[in-house]
Order: sequence, then C-alpha cells, then structure tokens
Amino acid sequence: MSTIGVSIAIPEPWATRLQNYRTSIGDESATKIPTHITLVPPLEAEDMDAVESHLSAVAERTSRFEIHLRGTGTFRPVSPVVFVGVVRGISECEQLANVARSGPLGQELDFPYHPHVTIAHHLPSEALDRAFSELADFECQFEASEFHLYVHDEQVGWRISRSFALAGEPSGVPAPDVPATPNSEG
Repeated sequence: MSTIGVSIAIPEPWATRLQNYRTSIGDESATKIPTHITLVPPLEAEDMDAVESHLSAVAERTSRFEIHLRGTGTFRPVSPVVFVGVVRGISECEQLANVARSGPLGQELDFPYHPHVTIAHHLPSEALDRAFSELADFECQFEASEFHLYVHDEQVGWRISRSFALAGEPSGVPAPDVPATPNSEG
C-alpha cells in the first residue's frame, strides 16, 4: 500500500521561491513537500494500476486552463495555515479535483475543497502573521497543462510518480462526465 496524493505543481521560478520562503520562516516540512495545489489529499492506495488508469481518463477528458495566484489568505482559526490564493482557475481546479476524487480515489473531505498554495503550516501565530503579510503582494500566472500523482516516502517526502498531461485545448472547464473506474475495494 502506498500513500499518494494528486496535485498541480507550481512551475518555476515560483515553486522554488515559495518553497524557500516557507522554509525561511521555520516550516521545515516544506523541504519534503513540493509547491503545489492539491487536487486529491493524501490517502492510502492499494491498486496503483487502477489509480493511474483513472487519472489517465481524467486527464484525457480535461482541458488545460489558466491559473492566477495572487495575495494571501488563511484558514485560521479552524486550521493554522496561511496560503497564496487562487484567483483565476478556481472553478477549473474544483471540477478537476471533484472528478479526480472519484473511482479508486473516492473520499470524503473533512472541509470543503478550496484550491490554494500553502506557504505556512503549523507554525506559531507570529510566523503565520508574518507569512500572511510578507507574501500579500505575491502574484504569478501560468497554464495548468498537467497534474501529478505523488507518492510519499518517509525519508525523502513527496515525489512525483507520474505526470498526466491535460489533453484538451484550453476551454476553461474540465469535462465532468469522466467514467468512473471501478473501485479496487472488494
């Protein structure tokens, strides 16, 4: 069994800039977490072939789309997280995440899905306040042309296992009618 997740990787140079910022304020977990927008949060998967087949079907039916990150937000007081906000591509991320979280990756979320890029997590309030303030002017734009299956390794952290290119021309909305892959649970 593997611990996996599915995310859109933030491209360079912004990925390194945000990861370096995260470690500079004391969030050492960032050294093992590539900068990303989560689509499917961590879960245990037994049948990787079924997972990859499902994600291939999702990618084949999904169009590329534009993402614009700007400013900061927080989940406090519910969760000690500060993030960079997605201001364009929100609905596309939501729809892609919803389709990806079906079939063998079906799961109930603890909180409603909210696409974002974490920049500070489980730090003292002063560090969270600092991140919220210092990255308030952060901004970048890029095309989401693929997403990634990540596998967690205790020693090295999260690593890309496979990439899935979004097949369609940019249209702004992923197709919601991807056929569900049979669940491997029996």
